[in-house]
Amino acid sequence: MSEPMIIRARVHAPVKEVRHALTDPATLRVWLAEHAEVELPDRFAFWGRTIPEGDAPHQRLLDADERTVRFAWLLDGVETTTELQVEEEGDAATIVTLSQTHFDFQDVITGDSIRGVLQTFWYQALANLAEHFEGRELTPRADYSSSDMRAQVTIDATPDAVFQSLIDSEAVTKWFGFPIEIEPHVGGRFAMGGLANDPSPAKILELEPGRKFSLDWGGSGVGAWELEGSGGKTRLTMVQSGFDAARPPHAAWGGILSGVSELRRYHEIPDWRPVWVDAA
Repeated sequence: MSEPMIIRARVHAPVKEVRHALTDPATLRVWLAEHAEVELPDRFAFWGRTIPEGDAPHQRLLDADERTVRFAWLLDGVETTTELQVEEEGDAATIVTLSQTHFDFQDVITGDSIRGVLQTFWYQALANLAEHFEGRELTPRADYSSSDMRAQVTIDATPDAVFQSLIDSEAVTKWFGFPIEIEPHVGGRFAMGGLANDPSPAKILELEPGRKFSLDWGGSGVGAWELEGSGGKTRLTMVQSGFDAARPPHAAWGGILSGVSELRRYHEIPDWRPVWVDAA
């Protein structure tokens, strides 16, 4: 089996409070799932629309102590192992480290297993955890029970500023946390990893400054970003369409939504720095 996937996130709260949020059912229902039931040391369960195969709980608690929660999670007939660990970063911040087994990026590409959504699922969930402790409105998350992909957020910045941060390669790379190279014109390329490293870049279909930006992602369909200003703020509406409804691109959509969480923070938090911490 390959090495577990590791994600590290900075949460601005003391370690004791963050550890409590990992096993308190009421708090779990805020940042992780619609439904959560916890009775330590025997039960740790969560389910709902924003959970892969979330029609029922599929978790089995393995271990929980003052620093770690570890559980088995049955997904697509395979029992995976998930671990959440907390460590102090000074007095007022905590690093949360997520370890997840049985994630194969090939499943993202092929869509053959629901396990392909695990990476962007955890990015969304941990982004919500950080937002919860910052007292911010939570960014919408993917609904794995539906093929309807539409979300809306309000950003405390003008449409022109938000639009520029969607089409400028340096800005997008900064808030998305991954190298992206953009040719900002209709017909231009939008390349994940840079033009030299993306053999099948998305193509820009529409580009109306301060108003609209859309991309043809090929098999993942068309992604449209529409901006509407009011009172110095921007209402950003995102829609993904034109894909095979029998194989909705939940992994890609989850990546967009977790990215939007950071886009909001990028515009709204003074002296912004990413939630995400490079794996040690």
